[in-house]
Amino acid sequence: MPANRKNILFITTDQHRVDHLGCYGNPVIATPHIDALAARGRRFTRNYVASPICMPNRATMMTGRMPSVHGLHCNGVPLALRSNTFGDLLRASGYRTGLVGKSHLQNMTGLPPATVTPQTDRTLTPPPVALGETEKAMWSDGRYDEESLKRWQSDPKPIPGPYYGFDQIELCTMHGDMVHGDYDGWLKQRLPNADVARGPANALPDDRYTVPQAYRTRVPEEFYPTRYIQERTIARIESLAQDDAPFFLHCSFPDPHHPFTPPGRYWDMYDPANVPLSPISGHPADHPIITRLRELREAGKAKTLGTVPFVVDVEETRQAIALTYGMITMIDDAVGAIVATLERLGLADTTTVIFTSDHGDFMGDHGLMLKSSLHYDGLVRVPLIWCDPDEKNGGAAIDALTSTIDLAPSFLDTSGLAPFHGMQGRSLRPLLRDPKADWRKAVLIEEDGHEAFPGIEGPLRTRSIVTQRYRMSIYDKLPLVELYDLRNDPLEQTNLADTPEGARIRADLFEEMSRTMMEMCDWSPFPTGRA
Repeated sequence: MPANRKNILFITTDQHRVDHLGCYGNPVIATPHIDALAARGRRFTRNYVASPICMPNRATMMTGRMPSVHGLHCNGVPLALRSNTFGDLLRASGYRTGLVGKSHLQNMTGLPPATVTPQTDRTLTPPPVALGETEKAMWSDGRYDEESLKRWQSDPKPIPGPYYGFDQIELCTMHGDMVHGDYDGWLKQRLPNADVARGPANALPDDRYTVPQAYRTRVPEEFYPTRYIQERTIARIESLAQDDAPFFLHCSFPDPHHPFTPPGRYWDMYDPANVPLSPISGHPADHPIITRLRELREAGKAKTLGTVPFVVDVEETRQAIALTYGMITMIDDAVGAIVATLERLGLADTTTVIFTSDHGDFMGDHGLMLKSSLHYDGLVRVPLIWCDPDEKNGGAAIDALTSTIDLAPSFLDTSGLAPFHGMQGRSLRPLLRDPKADWRKAVLIEEDGHEAFPGIEGPLRTRSIVTQRYRMSIYDKLPLVELYDLRNDPLEQTNLADTPEGARIRADLFEEMSRTMMEMCDWSPFPTGRA
């Protein structure tokens, strides 16, 4: 294999905070295998999502483009099949590409949108369906139900490749112990009564936990989705080791996403009483959205079974964190087995291993659980570990501002390939060589909501700019600007936006946001000639 044609193992988790790993300073959680990757490689400390929601940020992972540019701008909008991805370029250069686990580039639930189509003047004739969007006959260029729960229940056949650049796909859809896709068939071969073992209605009795979306699954840990992904990733590596062509393998865990269902011994591995809490854990902040969510809880009307945030108290926060730790430690055990397979097969010296997550979770910060719209640090900053077998000075922390948009060009650079025109990120390899290399001044975070918040008409749109010192956020439906000094106020408790000392900083950051948004406008396609 040529020196610039490394294998790449890309490991992702789901809804995983940066501080929920030992190598990022957590004193309680046991993650020795992921920590070992960080000790051998580089650990990025200021790595931010392009969007703090699953589908848009995962599409950015694949394309190296911002959600407003690649088109998957909110959950519920599939990534167009015509989209170019880093996987397509790897395949074209001779790489074998594969995915084991969660993809979430198309819709999973089979449910209709959470909001209705905006109404126009009812006296006007609406356009034909084929002309109802910005592109003619949108969604007619192929199947956009490949990840749908309904599709897998009626036609449980593997997805044919290539699928967004992956030749072979072994899919997991949904979360907790209710995962479907290829996993469902694997599970039912091993546990014939699987359907009466899954879900909250079939949970084992355990009255210690009161946090919403927590239940003790009857699925044994050896049959839980994390173990499936471990087993199938190892099998794929063993198969890929049979020839000399380089490979890219994405190992994608659906956990530690809610519902909180760590199986077997992982359920009570951590005592909620021993969970370390920050001063903002379980204490609602002074924010109009949080205030409204708190009012709903106090009135007994809180919506706690979906994906949008809800308010929790300190005890519920401890419980959710303890169960999340259990899910993460199970993932860490899987990572250990997978890395040991690389070593056993003699692939460790030719395989770059990258670990990250698609976004974080409030996990009790400011009294909130889950995700969406409020760009607090626990939601928008995620782990990124880059372990290159050629790295001679492992263990260094890199404090530069990096983003999900940087992953795709970095994979290509590692493989000796240039990005396609329109890829917006930049390769991380200069930082891997020199952690103090000159880098960007700010990162942009985009979010278009897919579901209306209580008290707000329609989904909320949020934009944030993060610099080395500050985070500023604006909303389309709220007359509110948030400005936090991350150096002196890392818990984001004091909004400086409307203070005299914050006025100049706010003006400078609005200019920085404007320039960054201009930079992130699309330069593709390239001109075909001189007009």
